[in-house]
Amino acid sequence: MLNIRHILNGFLAGLLLALGPGAAAAPAMQTAVFAGGCFWGVDAVFKHVKGVSEVESGYAGGGAATANYGQVSRGDSGHAEAVRVRFDPAQVSYRQLLQVFFGVAHDPTQLNRQGPDVGTQYRSAIFYADAGQQKAAQDYIRELAGARTYSASIVTQVVPLQQFFKAEEYHQNYLALHPYQPYIVIHDMPKLDRLRKEFPALYR
Repeated sequence: MLNIRHILNGFLAGLLLALGPGAAAAPAMQTAVFAGGCFWGVDAVFKHVKGVSEVESGYAGGGAATANYGQVSRGDSGHAEAVRVRFDPAQVSYRQLLQVFFGVAHDPTQLNRQGPDVGTQYRSAIFYADAGQQKAAQDYIRELAGARTYSASIVTQVVPLQQFFKAEEYHQNYLALHPYQPYIVIHDMPKLDRLRKEFPALYR
């Protein structure tokens, strides 16, 4: 009697051979979480990065068991406005996402604020998913500091991700849905211009 397991193993081996070298080792999608002021602009920046499949606006970093815009905007929950970025590491690396985050998505030298938005909910933070992301973020910050990229000290927190709460639906994809809103025109559209000019190979 034929062994079904051997038949399946043979079929899978043939399929991988047909797909070509490296098919079995294709990296899985990964997730990164960043906070850099109002999530509208940060969301829009990462949505225009090649290799990013999804970006969600939300809240991270607080001790409260839940989070919503009312709580976070009052500073009651300890959360920061953040974005969750799902990306393909075969197309864009975590380090490249860090370069975009620090280079165009926000100003990492502003403590508990970004532009006109003031409060701990607008702090600069990287919420790492594992030790690899933690090391990559800390190493990159040291590189920027050593190169004196900014005239002031970097204040970005590098902390473990505990929970991420997706923001209300009206906050999702905000720039694309409201491109002529004054706040977007003044504060966020310039970020997309910088992304296109400074990272042309990543822009889409």
